[in-house]
Amino acid sequence: MSGVVKIAAAAVTAALCAVVVRRQSPEIALVLGAGACALIVLYCSGALTAVVELADKLAQTGGLSAQVVEPVMKTAGIAIVTRLTADFCKDAQEGGLASAVELAGTVLALSVTMPLMTAVLDVLTRLL
Repeated sequence: MSGVVKIAAAAVTAALCAVVVRRQSPEIALVLGAGACALIVLYCSGALTAVVELADKLAQTGGLSAQVVEPVMKTAGIAIVTRLTADFCKDAQEGGLASAVELAGTVLALSVTMPLMTAVLDVLTRLL
């Protein structure tokens, strides 16, 4: 819980600073927002490592292959990066670029899940 409070405090502080700076220099406000975003993501990287380790442990315990677990983790990563990037582009008043990033994220997430979909198709084929 304290981690969320730290992140919220950093985000609100950066947002307030960006609002004040935006009047004089919109470019610096954008860089300030990007820097705060990067720091927050770095702060969360330790928790993300723990999540990946737990997913690997669950896969081993359940007898799941990496072919099943890996696409799920990659898709989650793609979703996180896509969301952050698209929101950053929207803040920079680049709505078209944000839409392109969202489309690319969707296509990449689908392509990453192809091995999982193929495995499901193989199981269904064997059952029929």
